[in-house]
Amino acid sequence: MFLKSLPPLILASTSVYRRELLGRLQIPFESEPPGVDETAEAGESALALVARLALAKARAVAQRRPDAWVIGSDQAAVLQGAAQQSTILGKPGSAAKCIEQLLACSGRTLAFITAVALVRQRDSRVAEFADTTRVAFRALDRATIERYVERESPLDCAGGFKCEGLGITLCESIDSSDPTALVGLPLIRLAAVLRTVGFELP
Repeated sequence: MFLKSLPPLILASTSVYRRELLGRLQIPFESEPPGVDETAEAGESALALVARLALAKARAVAQRRPDAWVIGSDQAAVLQGAAQQSTILGKPGSAAKCIEQLLACSGRTLAFITAVALVRQRDSRVAEFADTTRVAFRALDRATIERYVERESPLDCAGGFKCEGLGITLCESIDSSDPTALVGLPLIRLAAVLRTVGFELP
């Protein structure tokens, strides 16, 4: 009797952080760049933005690989301001922008919203979910922030810090149901979804 082999698993991302996280599950997978424009639409909420982009990334790769299961993910950091106005903080891209973002976060709480979509085009199957992790920052002065940015250079991270590295020293608390979500891929829920489509995980 021959066992039916599972379809390929593809991560629609070039993020080294997401590749490292998915690697923890010890399932063979490939990575492909999705080539999706990540510009927010006018008036789009953070949840709507990351959900749209996660699905768009997965579908972009699934169109090229219709037999595969494709994982798309996106994350945004949201800073709640006065009068319930919220600001979406993306990847700073420069040290100056990173310092500016972290100064804005001093003594405040950021909500990191991470969306995931799992798509298989051949049979039009889609599974989607989102995770919210809240990070409370301690009071930070400019000198502290500048030292941190110089040492860790978290310019490619939403919100401008790495909880898995030196960035943890900037925090007062992290409220999360899945510690991997903040790094970029919520593995607890993703593992559950992968099991439902046939991947064997302990």
